[in-house]
Amino acid sequence: MRDDPRLPTSPGFWRSPLRGTWFTSLLGLVLLVGVTVLFVTGLLSYAAYNPGLSPVNDQTPEKGLLGFYLFAWPTHPHWLYRLIQGIHVTLGITLIPVLLAKLWSVVPKLFALPPARSLAHALERISLLLLVGGGLFEFVTGVLNVQLDYVFPGSFYPLHFYGAWVFFAAFVAHAVLKTPRALRNLRHLRDERHEEAGDDLVSPRPAEPTVSRRGALWFVGGGSLLLFATTVGQNFDGLRRTALLAPHGGAEPGEGPNGFQINKTAAYAGIDPAETSADAWRLEIVGRTGTVRLSRAQLAELPQYSAALPIACVEGWSTSDQWWRGVRLRDLAALVGYDSDPPDVFVESLQRRGAFRHAALRANQVADPRSLLALTVNGEDLSPDHGHPARIIVPAAPGVLNTKWVARMTFGDL
Repeated sequence: MRDDPRLPTSPGFWRSPLRGTWFTSLLGLVLLVGVTVLFVTGLLSYAAYNPGLSPVNDQTPEKGLLGFYLFAWPTHPHWLYRLIQGIHVTLGITLIPVLLAKLWSVVPKLFALPPARSLAHALERISLLLLVGGGLFEFVTGVLNVQLDYVFPGSFYPLHFYGAWVFFAAFVAHAVLKTPRALRNLRHLRDERHEEAGDDLVSPRPAEPTVSRRGALWFVGGGSLLLFATTVGQNFDGLRRTALLAPHGGAEPGEGPNGFQINKTAAYAGIDPAETSADAWRLEIVGRTGTVRLSRAQLAELPQYSAALPIACVEGWSTSDQWWRGVRLRDLAALVGYDSDPPDVFVESLQRRGAFRHAALRANQVADPRSLLALTVNGEDLSPDHGHPARIIVPAAPGVLNTKWVARMTFGDL
């Protein structure tokens, strides 16, 4: 089987003259940096949800030791989550051609016989299988989430989170096992004609080349550049029309002060206009001294503050800073007995279906003077799709924690 050129287990089956250590090493260097950045920004994005604060925020139950690094998510700078998640999603999509080219360059190794020549070789093969499987899983689930195609056999959050740890563990193990050879390759990185003796990536009977290795790299780089150009625009209001591969590309929803990006409409969330009318809607605030119920008119009579903050989503899109105006969260906490040191808060929405209709915020987020229960945006009352009659807006927080159509706020340690 190993010598039959008709079978993929034979080195002679793989005839492309492009394969070799020079080509693979260059792709590997790009992925070494890119995957590391993806892993770090992914972990930071997970931390931004404050999963250790309340079960309602924890999308990855029983994470155990994998949550060792979690910390109270800061509110400074206010664009922090917008930057982190913009990098994570845009870079992930940009790296797809590089990942596919890298997998193509090493695919003969997946069929090589015997399966294991030594313990070290067996570990390398196992790490390679986990690396390939984990990498494909992470990139596929990430792209599907960005495209709003929720076809997963469960929630995206735990699948992507646990998959990231498996993938990165295999990535690190593979890198450690391959370090000696990688260092040798680096010494000759500038010479694409150099191939080590016995290089098992080089075909023993290569076909006639139709493109040079440098041309293939330009092709991969061009594909990445194209994906970057058709994705990055979703991070900027003025460039959103260029985000052809993002569901939030195209024109902004509507015009005027409320004419900026949203993730879900009031109709999708099942918001009944009768519930949000001035006569029917009341905000219920619960705390140390009891319960306070306020109409929107009564909220408008409280001291009003403004803050320029963006909305940033886990799917990678974000808005520019919008001018929000409303009541500070710490002032609402003071109404129910927390005058000097506001605690955590549990926020409940009128929304009846879908994820994150409830959310919890940490005390440092409540205490920030820019954290508001917003009543208006850009000088106009919130539209139904932007959360009328009132919504949460917090600096540096993921968009889903900026609860819309707020009905109840419970202050206290969570």
